[in-house]
Amino acid sequence: KSSLCQKKRFLTMFHTTTTAATTILIIASTTSMMFSRNAALAFTTTSRTMSRRTFRSGLQMSAKPGQAEVVLVGCGAPNRGMGWYHGIQMLEGRCPSAALDYIIEPWFLGAGADSEPGQEFATWQAEVLKEHPDVGFGTSLSELPEPKAPRLALISGRTADNPRLLEEAIANGCKTIYLEKPGAPTVVELEGMAESAKKA
Repeated sequence: KSSLCQKKRFLTMFHTTTTAATTILIIASTTSMMFSRNAALAFTTTSRTMSRRTFRSGLQMSAKPGQAEVVLVGCGAPNRGMGWYHGIQMLEGRCPSAALDYIIEPWFLGAGADSEPGQEFATWQAEVLKEHPDVGFGTSLSELPEPKAPRLALISGRTADNPRLLEEAIANGCKTIYLEKPGAPTVVELEGMAESAKKA
């Protein structure tokens, strides 16, 4: 705890009272709670159709008894994205209570697929599917099937997109949400996200 304080970081649990409630865990830096002007993510109809087919063509969930069904939202570029690092940790079994079942990456599976980082992502995706064929890739949380185990969303998207992504995660069966720093562009939006979790 002292090391986290020294780094000016905090872990805040907004709500965890009933099994029906949604828990949000926000890992944030007090020096990072700045306004953001990030652009919205781009999507393409083709990539959405392809990823939906991936999720609903007999994909078997990899979560075992005692594990959460994890949805990584906003993976980012291999070797650079924070979401990608979290994904690697789960794929390598460093978090025994978590099974990485789905990876949602709107940009590199959509409009950014032809970019150099997008091509790197495609190479990494192929490697993941070779070693972990049960992991599903998609562009939107709305493409997810119904959860078969406690579903956890790990959101590591663009700051401006996080409030929307949290709402989508709640709407698609996520009862626990880890929100990578910074959680939202403003404190007011973070408070609104906490209220959404309480009402879920």
